[in-house]
Amino acid sequence: MRLPFNEAKAAQAAGLLLQMRGGRMKYLKLIKLLYIADREALRQWGRPVTTDRYVSMKEGPVVSNVYNLIVSEPSPREQSIWHQHIRTVSNWDVELVGDTPKDELSDAEETLLGDVFKTHGHKNRWELVDETHKFPEWKNPGTSSLPITYREILKAVNKSEEEVSADIAELKSIIAAQRVFQPA
Repeated sequence: MRLPFNEAKAAQAAGLLLQMRGGRMKYLKLIKLLYIADREALRQWGRPVTTDRYVSMKEGPVVSNVYNLIVSEPSPREQSIWHQHIRTVSNWDVELVGDTPKDELSDAEETLLGDVFKTHGHKNRWELVDETHKFPEWKNPGTSSLPITYREILKAVNKSEEEVSADIAELKSIIAAQRVFQPA
């Protein structure tokens, strides 16, 4: 069970973090900040900001779809929403390409992203790797990757079993509603 990935919303969240950093940062740092933001959103509201899929990798937990967008070459014929606003540049950096809209993000989500940046934005990528290695939901996958579920994150942020069950039920309701209202 997972929410459908909303690439536009993930790009807007990443764009906001990049703006706060002056328009450019190491992509490892960006995916760590996005993961931390989603983890905090799950703790506070029972739902993530980016709607990404989470995996444990050697360098800790990551937002998987965003990672794939960063490391993949954009198609010359069909540019994704991500690549319209963010590009991968030399030395493992990503940078903004113009202004990123914010219409997918709520005011609360923008505030949360700002709080995450205020708390963690001054740290370098390796400090964030060390920090996220301490998250209980991260398991060392060796040279592969392992999925991280919403349930694992919700338990790791000290939610009770009742709260976890309620949050999972709410996420299932959101997924079901999105399927009903999804254009054919």
